Amino acid sequence: MTRDMTLATRQDLLTQALQVYSQTEIAARCGKNVRTIRRWKTDQRCPRIAEAALREMLQAGPRTRLAASEPDFRFIDLFAGIGGIRRGFEAHGGRCVFTSEWNEFSKKTYQQNHRDGDGTHQFVGDIVSFAENDVPAHDVLLAGFPCQPFSIAGVSKKNSLGRPHGFACMTQGTLFYDVARIIDAKRPAAFLLENVKNLVSHDKGNTLRTILEVLCDELKYDVHYKVIDGQHFTPQHRERIVIVGFREETGFSFDDLRLPANGPRLASILHKTDGSEPLLPHDGERFFDHVRRKVQPKYTLTPNLWAYLQAYAEKHRAAGNGFGFGLVTPASVTRTLSARYHKDGSEILLAQGKGERPRRLTPRECARLMGFPDDFVIPVSDTQAYRQFGNSVVVPVMQEVARIMTPHIGALLARDVQSARAAARLRA
Repeated sequence: MTRDMTLATRQDLLTQALQVYSQTEIAARCGKNVRTIRRWKTDQRCPRIAEAALREMLQAGPRTRLAASEPDFRFIDLFAGIGGIRRGFEAHGGRCVFTSEWNEFSKKTYQQNHRDGDGTHQFVGDIVSFAENDVPAHDVLLAGFPCQPFSIAGVSKKNSLGRPHGFACMTQGTLFYDVARIIDAKRPAAFLLENVKNLVSHDKGNTLRTILEVLCDELKYDVHYKVIDGQHFTPQHRERIVIVGFREETGFSFDDLRLPANGPRLASILHKTDGSEPLLPHDGERFFDHVRRKVQPKYTLTPNLWAYLQAYAEKHRAAGNGFGFGLVTPASVTRTLSARYHKDGSEILLAQGKGERPRRLTPRECARLMGFPDDFVIPVSDTQAYRQFGNSVVVPVMQEVARIMTPHIGALLARDVQSARAAARLRA
């Protein structure tokens, strides 16, 4: 392909993007100002550095355009992290109207990637101190709440001591309590809660049992749960429990999930060394050297760290334990990426050839491993980025769950409208 043909292709991308997005939106995505975008358009000189961003904008177009129109449903995003669950529900017509995240680094990443500029969206820190009645009206509650032990006491004993019972006593002092009190106050049409797989067996099953009792018996929601492995969508073995509830009984079933039988392999998310790696304006050369076509050397383990990890693994092998590092190749599916990955990268170390020390995945590769597209900006240090992706969700899993939830959400909302109209006719 000649240089002029390549330039024409980029100019076509810009022309198509301008039919969907404003110059301001394109400038923000490309890391430029509006005058620069205007000059690209006028001079017919769209640079190569913009190509990846423009392609991603066009691919994500339907989701982004929905934000400018009336949403199919409104949702709130609690314990939001960097917004992985949110992205899944935005992809199916939802609009976020309220966000809570206490970690300042996660908040920075979230706000960099989710620009709520219509003046109606509220972002708060710790939800514990936030009054439930001040949470805006919403149709769906989303929460990736942390798991904490529950101290369960009998209701009869609580009554004898004159203390409250129900979810107020069963979950007080846990972060799940804050989810429950908001559901109780606002009665959304539906909710989705996400947690680690171990919630199923935590405290011999008592923790999950308490959560289900609160949601079903106390709050009267129709509740379903399932452990889903992210490896159906990304090359990572990552099992998480998803708890879904509806205000009224619906035909929802997790059997409707479309889970690909054969998921991708690690090669699909690795930086490409054949010249096809996109030059992302928001990454620059931070993770990948585009001139030398190789990952930056800082991600290769130092001799001392590699020697330590090998000795540590050998020590545990000799003791009959299974502890050690996880060495992977492009054909692998990795272990679960954890929030401690920044320490030594031991759970996912990419082999670099015989006699070569392995390397960590770069933060961009970790973003891809979690299903975030390349237009996702990483504005924090590598250490914070590793923590954030290790604590996040596999975005395509959330998108697939949202897909099977939204018809039932829509049906409940339509029922609400019919009830309101009937009540208005009676009043008239």
